[in-house]
Amino acid sequence: MNTQAFLNGRTALITGSVQGIGLAIATAMATAGARVALHGLAAPEQVEAAIEIMRQAGAPDVRFFPGDLRDAGAITGLMTAVSQWTGGQGGPDILINNAGIQKTVSFSEITDDIWTDLITVNLTGAFRTMRLALPQMARRGYGRVINIASVHGLVASTDKGPYVAAKHGLIGLSKVAALEYARAGTRDSGGVTVNCICPGWTETALIEPQILSRAASLGGDRVAGIASLLADKQPTQRLSAPSEIGLLSLWLTSPLAHNITGTAIPIDGGWTAQ
Repeated sequence: MNTQAFLNGRTALITGSVQGIGLAIATAMATAGARVALHGLAAPEQVEAAIEIMRQAGAPDVRFFPGDLRDAGAITGLMTAVSQWTGGQGGPDILINNAGIQKTVSFSEITDDIWTDLITVNLTGAFRTMRLALPQMARRGYGRVINIASVHGLVASTDKGPYVAAKHGLIGLSKVAALEYARAGTRDSGGVTVNCICPGWTETALIEPQILSRAASLGGDRVAGIASLLADKQPTQRLSAPSEIGLLSLWLTSPLAHNITGTAIPIDGGWTAQ
């Protein structure tokens, strides 16, 4: 894909973007000339490292915005701050809801706190950012919402009740938003689209506890732990790299993607084809 600055003049907000998939997506946006709004809960050195990566990738401007997505007021503050940063233009042109948390726990052991935290961060947080961003995107005639769901938004696995519920809900919510904003803008302006990307096993910190758990049962062998984890679900037997999700996200922001909306695109090595 030719990424030559087709996002010049656009602002991309990526939640949870100082590491992993979020950082890879932010980097991809920077390569196309987008102004990048990073977000997360991170130490100063991690923030500075992420900012430098954006500069090296070509972002004309980059800023970090903190905010706990469990806090409705913090989300409002985040969206207002991004809008002010863009000169009061109404917030980001591109919103990527990537921030997420996961906890592996059996159904009988799910507490109210675990349920509330996972639903709030993985689903309600995305709803709140979308609610504020989409009307402004429609007013401008261009907007892209990309929600990083999961293969677990399409199928279920044991011991992941709240996570699966949140990700299924995120895909459903995205379809509704896609329909409601389908006629905003034109082909020339780019339109407003809402899509989900559904990664399978991807090499990030989020799955590290599951890798270590498998490795522990196999004498501490991490490579064997990864192989065991993938053998259950992912036919290719390969982990995805975060950059793969980044490049698909970038393509969805292109004017060429104006008629791709309401989708849930898996990057799962054949997991959901079974």
